[in-house]
Amino acid sequence: MFRNIIIFLIFGSVVIFNNGCSSKVEQEYEKPAIYWYQKLIRSVSSGNLEKADSYFTSLESEHISSPLIPEAMLILVQAHMDSEEYLLANFYLDEYIKRYGNRQNKEFAQYLKIKAAFLGLNSPRCDQKLILDTLKKAQSYIEKYPNGIYTPYVHTIQVRLEMTEYMMNESIAKLYKRRDKDKASKIYEEKNSKSRIKKGDIQPPANSWVDWLLY
Repeated sequence: MFRNIIIFLIFGSVVIFNNGCSSKVEQEYEKPAIYWYQKLIRSVSSGNLEKADSYFTSLESEHISSPLIPEAMLILVQAHMDSEEYLLANFYLDEYIKRYGNRQNKEFAQYLKIKAAFLGLNSPRCDQKLILDTLKKAQSYIEKYPNGIYTPYVHTIQVRLEMTEYMMNESIAKLYKRRDKDKASKIYEEKNSKSRIKKGDIQPPANSWVDWLLY
């Protein structure tokens, strides 16, 4: 008899626990857009970007036409950039441009994409393609928005990257020369001779290349 009572109590506790958990889970569905938006903001403020991404998914799933979605996207872009998660920042930027891209929005979003690529650089030798691709995007941006509000910032990024490219070419030219590959060395020397950047314009980094590039 006592054994049956114990089993009954355990079973009852499990049922109550499961019902409680189920109710808690159910409460996280079918909420107004502002609910998910506020949850997202709190998660970003506390540095929990994984949770913020999850709340954005809920906001987007339940309120696909909410005017809070584009604002939430830009908040997540900046949050991921601040956390040096540039791939995720670019993901949200691409989605933002695709869905909400008018001239003004695109100008800002494309600036952020260039900035994210710039901040995502780690090493000139490892990131040669990214440097060249970002330079092309910067030049395209400057041509497209010559009087844009963000164009001076893009121009600064462009000059920094051109300096980096100059140093990179110089380093490769010296490497080829040490290996007695004068023809290959000359190719990179000629690239620098055509650059608007001159050696005297550049003060090489004393310590970290990334610190020099960014600051």
